[in-house]
Amino acid sequence: MKNTALLYDDVFLTHEMPEFHPESRDRLIAVQNVLKKSHVWEKLIHLDPQQATLDDICRIHDADYVEKINTYGHGYLDPDTYLSENTPKAALYAAGAIITAIKSVKAGEIERAFCAVRPPGHHAEADRAMGFCIYNNVAIGARFAQSLGYGKVFIADFDVHHGNGTQHSFYNDDTVFYFSTHQYPHYPGTGSAMEKGNGKGMGYTFNVPLVYGSGDKEMHDAYHHKLHTLVEQFSPDIILVSSGYDIHRKDPLAGLSVTDDGIRDIVRGILSSKRDIPAVFTLEGGYSLEALSTSVLITIEELLGFE
Repeated sequence: MKNTALLYDDVFLTHEMPEFHPESRDRLIAVQNVLKKSHVWEKLIHLDPQQATLDDICRIHDADYVEKINTYGHGYLDPDTYLSENTPKAALYAAGAIITAIKSVKAGEIERAFCAVRPPGHHAEADRAMGFCIYNNVAIGARFAQSLGYGKVFIADFDVHHGNGTQHSFYNDDTVFYFSTHQYPHYPGTGSAMEKGNGKGMGYTFNVPLVYGSGDKEMHDAYHHKLHTLVEQFSPDIILVSSGYDIHRKDPLAGLSVTDDGIRDIVRGILSSKRDIPAVFTLEGGYSLEALSTSVLITIEELLGFE
């Protein structure tokens, strides 16, 4: 069994949304309720996330943007993304969770981790919020990992929406590989197979756009064939994962058709590299409370190495 951590804090519940907004605190409440009643709870190492510093955030985001988040007050930053009084603090802890997990991996305390956080992050650009996201948690984590000596970082993103912010953060970079499966065409409109990087980053972005209705079969090909080849070629020091469970067939916000078994298969594909690479997963989307909580449980079972 792998030493696996769960990172969570009630601060994530204080990021308040308008009534009926899909990215609600109920998401994490549902996840925690299922995990606490499950067989994995006592097997996990429970870590309290630390708050990300300004330096951590500004490895990815512009200082002026961070100042805007800290002084905005409350209201919509874009048509989808809401900022409440406590959002700036929650967002620092969401980015801080993946940082805390990477620190613990580096110290040899854990081998794998799941960060149950909100707000999510993969749509956030250097200078703007998008798609429910304030700070780009996984991108911030990648740069932090490199500051600790993990020179080559592989990011896998299985959210139903393309992680435009993550892609743009590393589009010219050959030290961070970005791999994404997502429904296409769909929000935010990026993520075509032609988007492969630029300059020295050419070939270090790999998008697998999936048509409406795609499911377990297409995901198996992506995560047991395409991803395996790329990981072996890139030879990363750590894998970071944007875990979006809005790919599930029960999710109300999109049109992929992945089952519970498909979720398990995706995670197994990511974890089944020939080399034993440390892996840190961080939560992105997922808006069916039932599908989300079950999917997180399945993911953690796989992280622990349950048969």
